Amino acid sequence: MTDKRALHVETPLIESRALSAHAGRPVWLKLDALQPPGSFKIRGIGHACGEYARRGAGRFISSSGGNAGIAVAYAGRQLAIPVVVVVPETTSERAKALIQQEGAEVIVHGKSWQESDELARSRVQDSDTYLHPFDDPLVWDGHATMIDEVAMSGFKPGVVIVSVGGGGLYCGIVKGLVRNEWSDVPVIVTETEGADSLARSVEAGCLIELDAITSIATTLGARKVCHEALASSQTHPTRSRVVTDRAAVSACGKFLADHRILVEPACGASLAIVYDDPHELEEFESALVVVCGGATTTLEQLQAWSKNPS
Repeated sequence: MTDKRALHVETPLIESRALSAHAGRPVWLKLDALQPPGSFKIRGIGHACGEYARRGAGRFISSSGGNAGIAVAYAGRQLAIPVVVVVPETTSERAKALIQQEGAEVIVHGKSWQESDELARSRVQDSDTYLHPFDDPLVWDGHATMIDEVAMSGFKPGVVIVSVGGGGLYCGIVKGLVRNEWSDVPVIVTETEGADSLARSVEAGCLIELDAITSIATTLGARKVCHEALASSQTHPTRSRVVTDRAAVSACGKFLADHRILVEPACGASLAIVYDDPHELEEFESALVVVCGGATTTLEQLQAWSKNPS
């Protein structure tokens, strides 16, 4: 398949009455949890896979802790291209099942994403294409379509709130803001304690690699963000915030009650800014929260985390 149809869908942009009332200003939601594979990842991954397919990719090989792997597998099925995803030992059975459900091969290797990624790279042969889950300009371009859709709606947010793992989504958000001539719109980037590689890098002024991921938000679990993420934080108005696992899990529960959508703690990190610290938004007329999703979290898991989020 070599056509240029997008593999993602345009997602709803809605005002949250519950969050708006709580924050005392309009809070809008970009609901990328409603993408077919369950997260925003298909925007960037799908865009990259489509381009690599046009260049003749015979097989996709990637590494992931969950959402990116599901997105690659989904894209491969749509493009009729085989997919191999290497996941770390910490990946849930549900995440592996969702990747396999799309017809991809799953290999479990290593205690962290970095170890899985090393094996994935070593498996690449001449006809294969390696897909990095977050450090690829094609991936950033795909994620930027989220802001394109917001701009086409006619709504310009006062601030964008987005969770950061490896930094691919954040890079795409900044790209989207710049190409829509919204460079004046700041971004609040959020992470959980124990997965806060960008926050530490911003503070140090250079890339910092965590010794380990200790947060339950394992899909934020890149021990080091991509260089472009740090560069974006230095060139675009950006505030870095870190929340606890408990706050992220609590936000997921509140969001489920308010909007009937189940998201993972990685997404809850952004929602927690509004639920727990609305004063953060006082200087802005409005806010846009990227509801990035997360297909691997179950209600039972969220309930267990709520009882013991540490």
